[in-house]
Amino acid sequence: MNVSLIAIDLAKNTFRVCGVNRQGKEVFNRPISRKKLTALIAQYPGIPVATEACSGSNYWGRTFQQDGHELLLIPPPHVKPFVKGNKNDRNDAFAISEAARRPKMRVVAPRSLEQTDMILLHRIRERRVRARKQFDQPTQSLRVVEQKGC
Repeated sequence: MNVSLIAIDLAKNTFRVCGVNRQGKEVFNRPISRKKLTALIAQYPGIPVATEACSGSNYWGRTFQQDGHELLLIPPPHVKPFVKGNKNDRNDAFAISEAARRPKMRVVAPRSLEQTDMILLHRIRERRVRARKQFDQPTQSLRVVEQKGC
């Protein structure tokens, strides 16, 4: 059977990879380690790859696009209605493939490294501002008390 779409449920160490044919039938749905993922995807040149949009999907998305694959990053709320049965990695991978096969499914582009760096800088700044406020607010109340002469 020919695989027409590969869906990946991303995780920390072991991913779940689901391949489906044109009719939407599951050809394979198996766990694979992080090290072997690129080798598996390379066996299917030009096949679209679908994942849920998350922080790790940006890295993998850039990697797959460099290898010439079409990437479909689907927001998690759009995948959830397609999960059949209990929530587990196997069902999640198949739900991603079901969602990706929908003609009007909304997909997002992976973030570039520059966008990721900019987001990181904004988060660092937000943390510094929050830390400064946590330090300043108690001392500010002391200054108010001093000014009133209480």
